[in-house]
Amino acid sequence: MGRGRAKAKQTKVARDLKYRTHETDFGALANELHSQTGSYTSQPDPAPEDEFGDWSEYSDSRD
Repeated sequence: MGRGRAKAKQTKVARDLKYRTHETDFGALANELHSQTGSYTSQPDPAPEDEFGDWSEYSDSRD
């Protein structure tokens, strides 16, 4: 129930994506992917924190 309008919208979007003629600048895309433009700098992810570090205070020290 109530899916007709949503399905029609999905069909319209899918058709638009399939048949739309658009010009892609493949040179700019290649530069972006290879990071030759310098506008995108890859930064490493920060080191993950020790998620069990705080729990060590609560451990039984009788070990």
